[in-house]
Amino acid sequence: MTLEVRTTGVDSEVDELSPWFHNLHLPNGVQTAPDHPLGDFPAFKWAQIAAALPDDLRGCRALDIGCNAGYYTFQLARRGADVLAVDSDPHYLRQADWARRAMDLEDRVELRRLDVYHLAQLRERFDLVLFMGVLYHLRYPLLGLDLVADRVRGTLVLQTMTMPGGSVEGDTPEDLQLDERDRLRDPDWPVMAFVEHHLAGDHTNWWAPSRGALEAMVRTTGLVVTGRPADEVWICRRARESFHGEELRRVQLARAADDGAAA
Repeated sequence: MTLEVRTTGVDSEVDELSPWFHNLHLPNGVQTAPDHPLGDFPAFKWAQIAAALPDDLRGCRALDIGCNAGYYTFQLARRGADVLAVDSDPHYLRQADWARRAMDLEDRVELRRLDVYHLAQLRERFDLVLFMGVLYHLRYPLLGLDLVADRVRGTLVLQTMTMPGGSVEGDTPEDLQLDERDRLRDPDWPVMAFVEHHLAGDHTNWWAPSRGALEAMVRTTGLVVTGRPADEVWICRRARESFHGEELRRVQLARAADDGAAA
């Protein structure tokens, strides 16, 4: 089952820009993916997190990572935020560019083609960061989460696919001994499942962490979980700087050197 919708006869410009993953509700009443297999997506997902965010975001600098066609971006902009929306897919960015003009949000929304591994290029931190539906598509999830967290000055909204089971209340030791490795098989130990081939027909679905593993990963970045407004959605806030900042800087410098050589 594909989760992208190719439209025919909805609207000439909408049809030309299809297929759509986000069902945007346009000012003229047109919807970009009215027959989405998940329903009105991602409107129902936004409804789960909207109350956890301030109604008035004026003065807020926001970052939407993996913005797709921009549904979440436009919701933040309507609340007054100044939003930088990034995605690595030029098709989605074309949709978002067209939609921001249709919604008259060009003054509040900037679009940039950027993947997670290039976030250090931004050289700024944001009051609010959305990282929705991206983590499990990353082959290097902890590196990706480190790079995301490094852009967070205030709040991170994180949504990801998880594996069933596990507990967020698991109490793991500060130092696991070699002869205690049987504890790694504890049902509540933080674990991630690796998907070698396809999941839901998608070869980019690489990892499904347990909820406990996801929260443990967040803590290692210097953020803490402060809320769980919906299943597989976390509100996180900065608590301290990452203990792994030097490692991260080396990765960023190596990536910058590679980009410079390629240019």
